[in-house]
Amino acid sequence: MHWWIILIIVLVLIVLYVISIYNSLVSLRNKVDDQKSQIDVELKRRFDLIPNLVETVKGYTKHEKETLEDVVKARNSYVSANSTEEGLKADGELNKAISKLFALSEAYPDLKANENFMNLQNELSEIEEKIVYARGFYNDSVLKLNNKIMMFPSNIVANMFGFKKATFFEASSEERENVKVKF
Repeated sequence: MHWWIILIIVLVLIVLYVISIYNSLVSLRNKVDDQKSQIDVELKRRFDLIPNLVETVKGYTKHEKETLEDVVKARNSYVSANSTEEGLKADGELNKAISKLFALSEAYPDLKANENFMNLQNELSEIEEKIVYARGFYNDSVLKLNNKIMMFPSNIVANMFGFKKATFFEASSEERENVKVKF
């Protein structure tokens, strides 16, 4: 008779443990999703700012059409990305295009002195810093989730319920190279 009670207690403890692991996995997955959306919020702010920046630069740099088109094209490719991987690639292209745009401003002293351009450039710099921090928090959340999914005994529960590893936000090989600006 006593062994039934012990068996029931052990089963209840196992069920409670599985529930606890499952809930922590859900919580970590939601945190990864939240951190990813924080990146998207900052990217949206950056994308909203870019047309203003391009218009300001256009007024001073009539013959630098290619650089401006690269910025707009990179912005549009990110907006139309259908997956995280496509978004990461497009984001890298946009970062390069923006770097070229700022380098371009060095060649135009009037543009560099323009108050509107300076304000937009400062705002974009602040947004870029926030994006860097958001990516760091996202990668920390991914690390915690992936550790939980891969470590024993939580990996058993993760496999039972189909939890998948998340992808880290990494720089592409193109982004790791120095930006080359040619005029």
